Amino acid sequence: MTDPTESNIHDSDSTGQLFKELTTPSRRNFLRTIGISGMAAATAPMWAQAAQLETPIDDSDTPLAKGELRVSLKVNGQQHALNIPGNAVLLDVLRDRLQLTGTKKGCDHGQCGACTLHVNGQPMNSCLSLAAMHEGDEITTIEGLEQNGQLHPIQEAFWAHDAFQCGYCTSGQMMTAAAIIKDPNIGADDASVREAMSGNICRCGAYKNILAAVQDARGKLQGAS
Repeated sequence: MTDPTESNIHDSDSTGQLFKELTTPSRRNFLRTIGISGMAAATAPMWAQAAQLETPIDDSDTPLAKGELRVSLKVNGQQHALNIPGNAVLLDVLRDRLQLTGTKKGCDHGQCGACTLHVNGQPMNSCLSLAAMHEGDEITTIEGLEQNGQLHPIQEAFWAHDAFQCGYCTSGQMMTAAAIIKDPNIGADDASVREAMSGNICRCGAYKNILAAVQDARGKLQGAS
């Protein structure tokens, strides 16, 4: 018969060892912590901004200031009437006026892909486009990728495959990936996916896991169709 006292001692020792491993500085624990916090930073806007989007912005009753235009933007299914400068960049309007900060500002020159979103279903660098050019367009940001509280398969796959480190590029990576897995003109082989994703830079070098996440999500979507 097993002595319950000995079992408790064993469990206590195991718990103590686990605590020691988690609290002892190591590269693995450091990267694990950074990874979790990075993904949280990248995905937090999906939920955190939801309450702020309940009421669309309507500047219709506000007189236009000098140099402003009244632009109607449909973002994540909501129509906003905005008074904005004619030279306002779409990325800045989304982040500053609509508080949709999941779309990141990286290089500001269309070279890194951190600001990628969808315009009429196609991926686009929002730092290179004036907001006034998108009247009547369907704009989707990372906050609008999930539907009815259900994460998009790409979002689930990025989480499952640890396809991130610092998380700053993650929203742009996801938006490009969500578009290419639906594009019949992009091959399903790894080389084609890498080429299609080449406009999104991950300075942490998580490309292997990003590729795995994209292919996993593609397989699940094809299996469901």
